[in-house]
Amino acid sequence: MSTLSHIANTVAQQAGEALTADEQKSIAGASGAGMAYGLGAIGPGIGIGYLVGQAVQAMARQPESAGQVQTTMFLGIAFTEALALIGFVVFILLKFV
Repeated sequence: MSTLSHIANTVAQQAGEALTADEQKSIAGASGAGMAYGLGAIGPGIGIGYLVGQAVQAMARQPESAGQVQTTMFLGIAFTEALALIGFVVFILLKFV
C-alpha cells in the first residue's frame, strides 16, 4: 500500500504539486479496498474452477446422471459466487465508509 502512495506522490511532484493528507488517505483507502476485493475473489475463483472441473468429469464418467450433476453444480456455483459478492460488499464498505 505504501508503494502505491509513493508512486502517487512521485507523480504529483513531477506535476509540480504536493498531495494533501486527504488525498493521500483517499489513495491509501482505494488501494487497500482494491487489494481486499482482489484477495476476496481468489477463493471463489478457485472454488468455481474446481467445482466445474469435477462436474464435467462426473458427467463424462456417467452421462445418464448429467442432469442431476448439472443441477448440483449450478447450486454450488451460486453459493460460491455469494462469497465473491460478500467480498465486493466489503470492498465498497472500505472504499466509501
